[in-house]
Amino acid sequence: MGVLWSSIGASPAYEMFAGGAESLGGILLIFPRTTLLGALVCLADLTQVFMLNMTYDVPVKLFSFHLILLSLFLLAPDLRRLAAFFFTDGAVPPSAPPPPLFRTRRANRIALAAQIAFGFLLVSSNAYGSYKAWREYGGARPQSPLYGIWNVDRLAIDGLVRSPLLNDYDRWRRVIFDSPDGVSFQRMDDSFVYFPGKVDVKTRKISLTNRDDKNWSAAFGFQRLSADQLVLEGQMGGHRMRLELQLMSLDKLRLSRVRFHWIQEYPYTP
Repeated sequence: MGVLWSSIGASPAYEMFAGGAESLGGILLIFPRTTLLGALVCLADLTQVFMLNMTYDVPVKLFSFHLILLSLFLLAPDLRRLAAFFFTDGAVPPSAPPPPLFRTRRANRIALAAQIAFGFLLVSSNAYGSYKAWREYGGARPQSPLYGIWNVDRLAIDGLVRSPLLNDYDRWRRVIFDSPDGVSFQRMDDSFVYFPGKVDVKTRKISLTNRDDKNWSAAFGFQRLSADQLVLEGQMGGHRMRLELQLMSLDKLRLSRVRFHWIQEYPYTP
């Protein structure tokens, strides 16, 4: 699942395309005239989603399968017409008008208006929820005042400089400032550990805690010598520490450096 999430997130354009296709199918289901088209779009979308859930072990397999069954249920009255359209050269007969829900025309119009209003309520509530998630977790989320990936050029613990050895579990390789409510550290073996905390720009202090150990704490003072140089000095888990950090340029990352090419003679496979 992590591989799938990372690959989809690596391409915002495809992420928006996939989300737009799923939204389109749902919107088309709101109107009786476009229900057949919406069910076909949903069936295509959900078949892809179901296969991704099955092959990447995403824990919504049954849910996506149920949505496929619901799409087929909506398509069931038109299966003969669809088979004639795709597999024969004959004329496709018109669909039979659906039986009215109520006896009077006014009651049926009220039901149709209620259906459309309910559909737009679903669309607006989901759009609002997605907007909140975008502001809280997505690209518009708040960022740390020291936002960036910082390489640890020099680390001293209790006055002793620790060389960047791959087997040194206590030596940090990078410090990642992302969200304003915590800091992530990357070890020499590329594993990560996250500490909740706060970065105070006014006092130039960083305070961290550990969810697994209430007695553990860390407190640093920091100095930003330049836009890409940062020094942290303080204590962490009962040890005096000094970290000299260098900001990593995001342009050095392959996904940020490689751009789209309409005409491409050779594939980029580093």
